[in-house]
Amino acid sequence: MIGEYKPYTERTPDEQYKNLIRTVLDKGTWGPSPMVDEKGEEIRTIDLLGAPVSRFNLLENGVPFLTERSLKSFWKGAVGELFAFINGVRTQEELEKFGCKWWKAWCTEKKCAKRGLETGDLGPGSYGAAFHDFPTADGGSFNQFAEIIKQMKERPELKTHFISPWIPQYTIRNKDHQQKVVVCPCHGWMHFRILDGKLSLVMFQRSCDILIGCPSNWVQYSALLLAMAEVMGLEPYEFVHMISDAHIYENQLPWVEEILARPSHAFPTLKIVNSHDNIFDYRPDDFELEDYEREKPIKGIPVGI
Repeated sequence: MIGEYKPYTERTPDEQYKNLIRTVLDKGTWGPSPMVDEKGEEIRTIDLLGAPVSRFNLLENGVPFLTERSLKSFWKGAVGELFAFINGVRTQEELEKFGCKWWKAWCTEKKCAKRGLETGDLGPGSYGAAFHDFPTADGGSFNQFAEIIKQMKERPELKTHFISPWIPQYTIRNKDHQQKVVVCPCHGWMHFRILDGKLSLVMFQRSCDILIGCPSNWVQYSALLLAMAEVMGLEPYEFVHMISDAHIYENQLPWVEEILARPSHAFPTLKIVNSHDNIFDYRPDDFELEDYEREKPIKGIPVGI
């Protein structure tokens, strides 16, 4: 990897996560009941449109793993999920081969049948389909990551190194259109920028469950930035996270209080231990986590399904 991490002892604790939670609670608005829990009861969310931007200089202050609770048991699943999507994966079975095992609840026979899909299929409007096989007007497909890497190598000065997870004809729901994706993409609008020999990534997110989704998103897109920089022969610089709809479910509030009461620690180090020239070759075991000082795990946080 080009560039070196600042020593762990010289890094400062980061409280952007707790500040994000506080801002959603202080400035958010209670919305309708978009979800039901495992008991079939409706759950409201408190939503904030245009959440504060989070910025992480990876080498300067570490990779944004939550330290208020431990992510050690599942961070590789988050990394595996994103690299599976980059490789065009769109089924639960294929995701599990990348170490991501939490899509079963969204790929049930009932949910898939409602959208005209086979059980276990995320659909042609899913992340993998968009990133790897975006449909073209001539009936073909377009591999966004392959082409954007080629563009960055040929024209590094451009401001158009942009990737989208959104295929409108499969995400729209009205009387004339059936949604063809089990979950409309929440994250993954990516803008890569090369400045002064350094690669940065701005990730825009449509919808973000702050307690469940945000921690995984920070880990997986930081890992992507490290891998993309390695492929490009550049120094990884800044990961910037922008959220349109940041929300907290009302049944998550007891866990919110516990997180806010805990101390924050300096962010850890995430290293690439197996380097690849091809972004499609990266897997979770190619990354190694070091210097991870954190509080104990928090179990049982409800997930909106």
